[in-house]
Amino acid sequence: MDQLRISATANGLNYLPEYLADVTGIFAEAGLAVTARDRDPWTGVLDDLDSGAADLALGGLWVPGMYAGGPRRLTVVGQVNHTCPKVVVGRAPDPDFTLADLRGKTVLAPGAGGSGPYAVTAGLIREAGVDLDEVRFVRDLSGPMLVELFHAGLGDAIVLDLVTAIELERAGRGHVVYRHLDSGGLMPNSVYYCRTDRVEELRDRITRFVSCLATSMARLPDTPAETVDGVLAARWPGKDITVLREAVAQMRAGRTWDTVAIDPAASDRWMRMLAESHMVVRAPGYAELADDSFMKAYR
Repeated sequence: MDQLRISATANGLNYLPEYLADVTGIFAEAGLAVTARDRDPWTGVLDDLDSGAADLALGGLWVPGMYAGGPRRLTVVGQVNHTCPKVVVGRAPDPDFTLADLRGKTVLAPGAGGSGPYAVTAGLIREAGVDLDEVRFVRDLSGPMLVELFHAGLGDAIVLDLVTAIELERAGRGHVVYRHLDSGGLMPNSVYYCRTDRVEELRDRITRFVSCLATSMARLPDTPAETVDGVLAARWPGKDITVLREAVAQMRAGRTWDTVAIDPAASDRWMRMLAESHMVVRAPGYAELADDSFMKAYR
């Protein structure tokens, strides 16, 4: 077995195809022994790449984007999320909601785990023709803290992951008014990347890994429910299994796990959003960020 070590920014439900590839033996069939750990704080993934403790990092595309052209050289080799599974939760149901309705409102955007929730939401708001100066954001705090403050009355809306949003809805404490999966378009939300100087050394293992991930995505609709439930229960033992199942169903319907191949135009769009938020020196193109050879067969 060839070892491949992954350092992830979280233990995320949106990473489900990787977890299933492990427990169903897809990695083993390809001769890979894949080990993974999630890092807290998430920036530990960069330390793991630097030290060689990890071969691949798993997290937002915005991180390689911010480092493009700088001293830390990173290469993206594939994605696990084709769309962004975030939602905007408001205090009351609003079937006619549009992002323009956030004008004059206070929006809580968790950021302790990274800037993605804010940056992509801000980018979508700009695309809707809204001046961001008209929206008040509360940022850079953890998700649990901002959820607690939302319960206490802070803010008009909050950007959340699907699991937390479904929990809020079931508790009658909020209502999903906007789903990035429905209206946000393609978004390479979570990707795998490595040190550029290790691409050739890892090429064979990464090629097999990406193929396994694609196989796991293709098999997901036919994977026995008890197998999926086993992963959900093992990784999130304190969560209601019905909430986790509903979040998985929404991500599947929203094309989150369509392909391991990043859409170049979607990557460029994401980088433009980062540039508009002044999070990058310049917007790097897809060809600068990614080694497309690992993804061409799945496009």
